[in-house]
Amino acid sequence: MTDRQGQPAGEQQPPRPVSILFVCLGNICRSPMAEGAFRHLTHFGTLQQHPLVAHIDSCGTGAYHAGDLSDKRTMSVLRDNGITDYRHKARKVKVEDFREYDYVLGMDEENVQDLRDLVKRAAKKGVLNGDEVGRIRLYGEFGGKTKDEEIGDPYYGGRDGFEVAYEQVTRFGKALLEHIEVEAAKELGSGVP
Repeated sequence: MTDRQGQPAGEQQPPRPVSILFVCLGNICRSPMAEGAFRHLTHFGTLQQHPLVAHIDSCGTGAYHAGDLSDKRTMSVLRDNGITDYRHKARKVKVEDFREYDYVLGMDEENVQDLRDLVKRAAKKGVLNGDEVGRIRLYGEFGGKTKDEEIGDPYYGGRDGFEVAYEQVTRFGKALLEHIEVEAAKELGSGVP
């Protein structure tokens, strides 16, 4: 006897790996830093890749820097923290991202609101159904010192702002990964595929 997925009845399916999209304004400072740090944390793209993470990317709510490399200060802070194999070119968020990614994580409340507005506009046009807005969250919800901790944009400041952002993205990343693991354990415990 088999279940709906063709697996032997009673045999539990492993949890489905999730995809994560990190979003900031221009996609050259905070979101690529979050992406690079989370890739490093999950050993993404290596033989030791975390089994619950399928895809990681980042983008911006604006197209100001589309096609540009990440800010040199972002890359310097990543390198100084042992992340030397990460490369990124900025891109703007696309409507398809809301279908593709399980978690769409804004670095600050303005990013989150811009993303929600985009989903609402796409839903009015019939391109999305509007349920996708539930995938949008503030990254600081995971491991923030407060529920609404934001990652401030370090673009106009000095290196210290990038170092603060790195501390935040690593702290949030660990909490996000723990959240993903807890959700997977719940899924296994309930038998929900």
